[in-house]
Amino acid sequence: MIHMTETLALQTVEGFLTAEETTALVKLLDEHLAATGWVPARPSEGTTPPRPVQDLLDGAVRRALPALRRAFPSATGVDPWLYHDLRPGDRIRPHVHGVGDPAARPQRIARVAFNLQDAEEGGEFYLDTCSADALWSDVRAPAGGAYGPGTRFVHEITARRGPVRLADVPHTRWTCAPPPGTLVVYGTQLVHGVLPVVEGRVRKLITNLLA
Repeated sequence: MIHMTETLALQTVEGFLTAEETTALVKLLDEHLAATGWVPARPSEGTTPPRPVQDLLDGAVRRALPALRRAFPSATGVDPWLYHDLRPGDRIRPHVHGVGDPAARPQRIARVAFNLQDAEEGGEFYLDTCSADALWSDVRAPAGGAYGPGTRFVHEITARRGPVRLADVPHTRWTCAPPPGTLVVYGTQLVHGVLPVVEGRVRKLITNLLA
C-alpha cells in the first residue's frame, strides 16, 4: 500500500552517476541533439533521449533504489526519461503534477530529476510548500485501493490550468542547490519549478518514480 507521505517526500542521491557515466551521458546526448536538431518550443518541453541514454540512467536508478526506498518504500522503478534544455530567460513556473488517476497501476508517486549541467547564474530548482486548502481536491482514496483509505490528492495545477493560480497562494519557497551528480526525487504532490536562467544553460533529465 502506498502511503500519502511518499507523494510529499523529498530524497537526494549524491553520486548518482560516476564521472565516467556522466561523460558518456553528455556524449550520447550531444550526438543525439546534433543528429535530430531538436530545439525546445517552450521551456517546459522535453525530448525522449535514445535507448543508450535510457539504459544508462535506468541502471543508475537500480543502484539507487535502496536509498530511494527509505523515503519512497513503494518504489519499483521509473518511466522513460525526458531531456530538458533551458537557456537564458527560460524558467519553469510553479506547478504540481498530482498522482493522476489514483486507481491506475503503476502509480506515479514522485518526480525524479538529474541535473547534467547547472547554469552559471539562475536556473535553480525550487519547491513551494503551503497550507492552502485550495490545492486539494475532494477526491479521497477508497478502501482496497493502492493508497491508504482517506488519502487526499491535490489538483493538477499548471501555469495555464487549475482551480488556483499558484503564484498568488501564500507559500514558503525552498531553493535547491545540489552538488554535481546528484539525483533529486520529490513527491508528485509537491509544488515545484525552476527559477529563470540568467547566464549559462540548464540541462536536466526527468522521469517519474513508480510504485
